[in-house]
Amino acid sequence: MNPTAAKIVLSAQCGDSINRISNKIGTSYSWVYDWINRLDDQEIICYTDSGVRIRDYEMRRRYEEMMGTLYTRDEVSQEDAYVILHFAGMEFAYTEIDAAYVWTHGGFQIARGHDDYPVFIEVHERDVDRWIEFVERFGVDTTLGERPDAADVDGSVHYVLFPQAKDIDVEWVDGNPVIPLDDAVSQMMETRPAYEPALEMIADEHDVDIDASHHNQMTAD
Repeated sequence: MNPTAAKIVLSAQCGDSINRISNKIGTSYSWVYDWINRLDDQEIICYTDSGVRIRDYEMRRRYEEMMGTLYTRDEVSQEDAYVILHFAGMEFAYTEIDAAYVWTHGGFQIARGHDDYPVFIEVHERDVDRWIEFVERFGVDTTLGERPDAADVDGSVHYVLFPQAKDIDVEWVDGNPVIPLDDAVSQMMETRPAYEPALEMIADEHDVDIDASHHNQMTAD
């Protein structure tokens, strides 16, 4: 009942590579590789050329109970706030501030601190109640559609869900599911002065014509 093994089993989706799992849980490739081989030997998971899949769902349930107990003992950290989401088994994509955070590979942060750290995700409308119930297991608050005042939530980490009635478009960046780059840029352009540094990073790395300059006058699309 090792926490790393639990994170692997809980975060793994059918067909995941070792690299994707290591990125999801923030653990080195070599350490995840070692644990996946152990879990494969114990027939808890199966690892083939097609990726990882779960074999023992009863053990997965036990891991979920264990991790829920561990996380509720102490306040969820900012790092673990991103790991926990992969335990839900439901599709999601980072959006808003977190879309900028992911697309800049963690190089851009804005309007978040140690005492107020919302995490922004798109979810399926049909899954909202399940998401709220899931997050509550870890003692974390959830709000819908907009960021709440820090005084209205318990703890520093909390989740802001943006329910989507249609399909969620997901791209994977560094093991993180995120809204497509064009959508992320469109969101940032709505409040361009706040996101100017992120736009500059994205324009440089992804060769996107954003005209992201502090010195150019902002124009409407």
